[in-house]
Amino acid sequence: MYLTYFNGSWSEGNAPLFGAMDHSVWLGSSVFDGARSVRGHMPDLRPHLERVVRSSTSVGLVCPLSVDEMEKLVREGVAKFPADAELYIRPLVFGTDGLLIPVAEKSAFALTLFDAPMPPFTGFSACLSSLRRPDADMAVADAKASALYANSTKALRLAKDKGYDNAVMVDSQGHVAEFATANLFFVTPEGKVVTPVPNGTFLSGITRARVIKLLAEAGVAVEERPVKPEELLTAVEIFNTGNYGKVTPCVRYEGRTLPVGPVATQARDLYFAFMDQH
Repeated sequence: MYLTYFNGSWSEGNAPLFGAMDHSVWLGSSVFDGARSVRGHMPDLRPHLERVVRSSTSVGLVCPLSVDEMEKLVREGVAKFPADAELYIRPLVFGTDGLLIPVAEKSAFALTLFDAPMPPFTGFSACLSSLRRPDADMAVADAKASALYANSTKALRLAKDKGYDNAVMVDSQGHVAEFATANLFFVTPEGKVVTPVPNGTFLSGITRARVIKLLAEAGVAVEERPVKPEELLTAVEIFNTGNYGKVTPCVRYEGRTLPVGPVATQARDLYFAFMDQH
């Protein structure tokens, strides 16, 4: 089921939003975010909505709604679904007018909620991508901008051609940035939990920050530092964090089988316990 709020009303189905001349259609001026509602629990909803506002500004748009107004709409929309629904929440801001530069004050807003069951904790496979994340002086890397995803989806297509589900992307210096679809964590042979330090080439995710905090509170320190791709070849665990699956293990990397390890399992359990309280 799809439910979309646009131009003051809710509608079911894949609601049409754009015109052929809309700036976002032909020049990519759109940003979005993703949050979750799982059985009515909406962890870190406001940080996701706050990022919509920041992302809009980064690409020259203005989010037409305040965070409070967006949150009210989200809760109104979630109430239209069954109480046990597992939903994806996707606010979208897009440019409608302008030749080359979008007219900021004519930015439009849509909110879509749709059924998206939490994926099973069975894991995915990944390989190293030949594509790189752009630096902050190459693209609007500080925004969750739709235009950035052409690079990610190409990395995914190339990975799938090789028989993998996902791809590890590096930055311009050759350091690991993240998976094509989510932030990356791994456990070293010495037992250290590591994640690439944010350097402006990828979004330091809201779920990523929450997992780091939850692990720290449980006595598990997460080291944020530059990561060389070869370190993943000896990792005893690799997992990701992101809004869609929250915490998901990588069970095959570059042909090497990996376990669903204790750190990923603990991180997921901690996150779901947090989610049940919010």
